[in-house]
Parts: sequence; structure tokens; C-alpha cells
Amino acid sequence: MFAPMGGDGTVYLVDLHGTVVHAWKMPYPPGLYGYLTDQGTLLYNGKIPNETFLGKTPFKGGAVLEADWNGKILWEVRHRDHHHDARLLKNGNVLLLCATELPDAVAKRIQGGRPGTEVKGKIWADYLVEMSKDGRTVWEWRSWEHLDPAKDVITATQENRWEWTHGNAVVELPDRDLLVSFRHISTIIKIKRQTGEIVWKLGAPPLSAQHAPAPLPDGNILIFDNGPHRLDQVSTFSRAIEVNPTTSEIVWKYQEPIPWNFYSPHISNAQRLPNGNTLINEGAFGRFFEVTSLGEVVWEYVNPYFGPPSAPAKAQSNSVFRAYRYTEDEIERAQKV
Repeated sequence: MFAPMGGDGTVYLVDLHGTVVHAWKMPYPPGLYGYLTDQGTLLYNGKIPNETFLGKTPFKGGAVLEADWNGKILWEVRHRDHHHDARLLKNGNVLLLCATELPDAVAKRIQGGRPGTEVKGKIWADYLVEMSKDGRTVWEWRSWEHLDPAKDVITATQENRWEWTHGNAVVELPDRDLLVSFRHISTIIKIKRQTGEIVWKLGAPPLSAQHAPAPLPDGNILIFDNGPHRLDQVSTFSRAIEVNPTTSEIVWKYQEPIPWNFYSPHISNAQRLPNGNTLINEGAFGRFFEVTSLGEVVWEYVNPYFGPPSAPAKAQSNSVFRAYRYTEDEIERAQKV
């Protein structure tokens, strides 16, 4: 299942032969993706631009909604600061990744990036918002109250200072604690849900502008490590890695023998499948492929949907923020909702 980033809000479900077997037409372009919930409904992040710095970015969100198999909207919430990701929580609320301008006292302490590339002298950073389905805010967590601008630096020296953290994923763990991925500081953190305390952190190296941390049943974390600016390597390349959070060691990885042959500088994700293989979305190029534990590619699909339609053909892209594989049982459950 995937929603082309340059598309009109259509979410496609294709079988292993690449045939479209179902599609949802959402009221907004993707901001940036959708996924099937445990109940079988579609949770979708939609894009509603506005005139702020965030509102003009390609990763803008703005709306989160839940839809049934036939595309009927069950509920919708909006937040002008929402971007990249939102997840349905076990308690029935929804958790949104948001961003806002930093207080000047915090912004002036941020290290890294190219001086003078701030937004009218301002730097943006992330915060989390938990909302009820009727739009009430019930909890917030602010990155600048827990991260240290002097230590959690913008990793790439060539990066713009528009943003400090640039969150790109939020995940609820089985114990209801949270994982959050921050691209610009190449860091994933675990937040203790009850206190807001950061209780685990993995940064650079080994990470480099990573995306989509996904908890595995054994407690390990699967990560798409994009690699546009590595502190411990000369070349740029991507890889999918599995990390043991107890030791912070990489216990498995998929990486090309010639590393730069596999490279998506942004977006992308990886998913561990029930058969033990791993589905990888090389997002910048809309390529999904399945690999065995030994790295053998056993299935591949390239997104054929390019956009936006308003752009010249050579300027269109088939990029996909995230792609997910679902079992026959999961699809049957979704069809009944």
C-alpha cells in the first residue's frame, strides 16, 4: 500500500504482480502517507498548505483522518503545525508530529548548519500533540524542553538552519512509550510517556538522516538509514538496519556490496515481514523490494504513478514516503470495516 507523493490523494493497494486491487481517494494530497490500523481502517495524513514556512514545504500535513474500506471518512482533525506523521494511539486518540518557531533564546544556541539560512532569523523545531478525535488537545511534548542545542547539533554542515530537529516519524511502542525520529540531528529517541523524559537515544554515527523506526516483536528497531552525510564514512549510501536498543548495536543490515548503488537521500522506510524477509521502500525513486535475511532480492516493484500533473514531465517524480505490505488476513479484516 502506498500513496505517491506527487499524487492527488489516491492510496493504492497492489498485489504481488503489481495489479491494483483497491484504491482509496482521499480529499487531500498525501501529507505524507497512510497505513492500515489494527482495526483495519485507513489512517491518512493529508496536506493542507498555508502561508507559513512549514505550510509551504513539501512535507506539510495539516489533516489526519480515518476512513473505511470504501473511503467513507469516519472522523477528521486538523492542526496547522502538523507535518510528516500522525499515528492512532491505543487509547483511541491520535498523536501528531508538529513544528513551530523556536524561542530566540533556544535558537541562538543551536549548533551546525549553514549560518544565515534561518527563516527570517527564526528556526523551527518539533513538538508532539495528542488530540482526541473531536479535536481537543490533551497532551504536548516539546523537543526544545528535552534536547540540548549544544549537544544535539545539526549533523550536516551543509544543511539549512530552517529547522533544528526536522522530525519525520513518531511511533507508539507496546508499553505506550514513544519513538521519535529527527532527521536533521540524525537521532532517534525513546520518550517515557508518563514523564516526557528521554530514556534512550541513538545518534550519529551510526545514523545519518534516518527515517521510519519500526519496533520489532523482539524489541529491536528496524530503521531506514538514508546516509546523505555520514560522520564515519566517506561516501553517501543508504541501508536498512536492525538495532538492539539495549546495546545500540546493529545486529542486521541490508546494504549493497557497492554501497552507493542503493541510495535514497530522503523519505523511505523498511518493514519486517511475517516470513522473516524485509520490505524496503527506496522512497526517492518509488522502488519497493523484498530481501531475505542474507540480502537476496526476491521481489521488486516500481511505482508507475508520477506527478504532480501540473509539472513538466521531466520534473515529475514517483517518490513514495512509505510503503507497507499487508497479509491476506489483514486485507480481509479491512474489507469488513
